[in-house]
Amino acid sequence: MSTHSLSDHQTENKRLSFLRQFIGKPMDQHFSPVAKWLNGSLISIGEGEMVVEYLVREDMCNPMGTLHGGIAATILDDIVGTMVYALGREFGFTSVNLNCDFLNPAIVGDVLVAKSTVIRAGKNIIHVEGRLVNTQGRIIAKCTSNLMQTTFKLPLVPGQ
Repeated sequence: MSTHSLSDHQTENKRLSFLRQFIGKPMDQHFSPVAKWLNGSLISIGEGEMVVEYLVREDMCNPMGTLHGGIAATILDDIVGTMVYALGREFGFTSVNLNCDFLNPAIVGDVLVAKSTVIRAGKNIIHVEGRLVNTQGRIIAKCTSNLMQTTFKLPLVPGQ
C-alpha cells in the first residue's frame, strides 16, 4: 500500500468513526446546521452508503399538509453530501446537480428512511443516488446527484 493510500484510509476511518458516534441518536447535536434542523436519526453509515430515519414534522410540510418537495430534496442532498464527506477525501465536494423525483406524499407523523449510495467515485466527480421511503417501503422521493471536488481542504473531523 502506498503512503498516499494509507493516509486516505486513515482519514476515512476517522471520519467514519466520528460520524458513527451519531448512530441511534437524534441529530440535533450534529455538526451540520441543516442536519440539526432536519433532526433525523442515523441508522448506519459505511464507505459509500448511509441510512437515516426522519419523522415528518408540521414545519416540513406544504399548505396541503404533505412533505414539502424542497424538504425531501434537502433530506436527500444532506445524506448524499454527508456520505461523500465520510469517504475521507482530502478536499470537500459540492453538488453540481440534484435531480429529484417526487413519487408519493408523506404526512405529519410519517417515519421516513433515507438511504444514499455512491454509484461511482471518480477523482473529481462522485455520482450518487438517494431514496426516501416510508415504513411500508413506498418510495416518497429519489434523487441522483453529481458532486464535484472543490479546492476547500477538509479537516479530518469537524473542529480540527
